[in-house]
Order: sequence, then structure tokens, then C-alpha cells
Amino acid sequence: MRQVLEIVEREGPVPVEEIATRLGIAAAEVEQSLREAQEQGILLHYSALINWEKGEAEKIYAFIAVQASPEHGSGFDKIAAYISRFDEVHSVYLMSGMADLMVVVEGEDFREIARLVAEKLAPAPGVRDTATSFVLKTYKMEGEIVTEEPGNHRLAVTP
Repeated sequence: MRQVLEIVEREGPVPVEEIATRLGIAAAEVEQSLREAQEQGILLHYSALINWEKGEAEKIYAFIAVQASPEHGSGFDKIAAYISRFDEVHSVYLMSGMADLMVVVEGEDFREIARLVAEKLAPAPGVRDTATSFVLKTYKMEGEIVTEEPGNHRLAVTP
């Protein structure tokens, strides 16, 4: 199953027959692996990787470090589930280090994200503190380099 999932993760939806040919296994085995991965919640969905900085409609992304108070019996699960329900929230991670949760959000502009933090996130039950960092430029995402490198990498030499 791992090899099938690695192909799908890298390339998105690939025809079952093509995966089977590449791996030298039966198409039925690939179908079963994909079905089991979906049933077990391993394969969540297929998606495209889009560099919005080059598109006409830009999106603004921010990383919000959240310090929260864990609840007895559920830890950070309830607050993470609450935060996850907001449409602007792209991802929520339990972290080690300075923040308890790292929340990745997307919006149309900086004000939209600021409103999310001020009106929804900061006053949420269990949230003690937030620190927002806006993405200014993307160099690499999901393993793909997205910036164009200049042609000449040599440093100028002067006498």
C-alpha cells in the first residue's frame, strides 16, 4: 500500500492501471489498497498544488502560533477541533516547542486574517495567546520549488 500512496501523494490521481504497471502488481491490488486507505482515513482526498503568487487571484497565508490551556481528559483535542471548523483554517498541528498549536490560515487579504484572529481565534475557549506571522513569499511548498532561480549563480569578482 505504501508504494501506491507515495505515487498518489506525488502525482495526484493516477489511473489504477498505470500504478499497477509501474509497481508490477495487479490493478485489483491497487484498487484494494486505495479503497482501504480511504476507509482507514489515510487517503483523505486528491488535490492540486497551486502557486497563487503567480495566479490572478492571490491568497494570503499566515501561520498562527497558539498557546492554549489543555483540558483534562482531552488535552488540546477540543480546542484544535474548534479551531479546525473555521473555513479560513487550512491546517492545525499540535506542536512541541514555543506554541501548543500551529494554525495555517488563508484569506483574501491581511484584514480578513486579522479579523479571524481578533474575532474568532483569540477569544476561543482555552486560547491563552496567539502570534501571527504572514507569508511574504513562498520558495518551496509541498516539496516543490516554486521560485524561478536566476540564470547566473556566480558572484561578481572585482580586481
